Amino acid sequence: MKLLEIVTKTVLIYVMVAAIFRVMGKREVGQIGTFDLVVFILIAELIAMSIEPNRNFFFHLIPVLILAFLQIIISKIALKNTAFRRIVDGKPVIIIKKGVINFKNMVEQRYTLDDLLLQLREKDIRSIDEVDYAILEINGKLSVFKKDDTKEKNTYPLPIIIDGEVQFENLYSINKSKKWLLNILIEKKLKAEDVFYAFNRNNELYIITKNDVKR
Repeated sequence: MKLLEIVTKTVLIYVMVAAIFRVMGKREVGQIGTFDLVVFILIAELIAMSIEPNRNFFFHLIPVLILAFLQIIISKIALKNTAFRRIVDGKPVIIIKKGVINFKNMVEQRYTLDDLLLQLREKDIRSIDEVDYAILEINGKLSVFKKDDTKEKNTYPLPIIIDGEVQFENLYSINKSKKWLLNILIEKKLKAEDVFYAFNRNNELYIITKNDVKR
């Protein structure tokens, strides 16, 4: 009887969890943020408790559904609100710029030199001298652009505006001012809020507006 109960619970949980994660959206395991990971761990713990014999199965599923609902709501808010998304997911941080380590950013992210060297070795990079740009992504992975790559592909296209928010650190890193950006936007009869994504490459600003995305 207990075996039948466990099998039934397992099948029901499998179907329910598959449906929950389908609704919560498609993201690879390596792309989930800290908040997502916490929710997934909590759901896993609650589900493990519900499978145990003599446990109130549906009672333990209530917090699972609540967590899934909260995650969906928070994801929708983060999608529409850049500031909220920064709080929940954080933002990419430049660790190496033009071959120079930004120790201030490393301290703020609690990212050690050992962490940096380890991730560089994983990408078959033997020395920091080989790196032009290294960016710590919101999922903790390090994106690296070698100096040889930048010679072939010119310069790394740094994002200047993301979802209406100006990335001032990137703007100043290419030796451009707020006035320079404002003049370009005025020339194109745009405001920063109208821009979905803008990046700089070879001293030229490429802009994708929110209207372009909706088409």
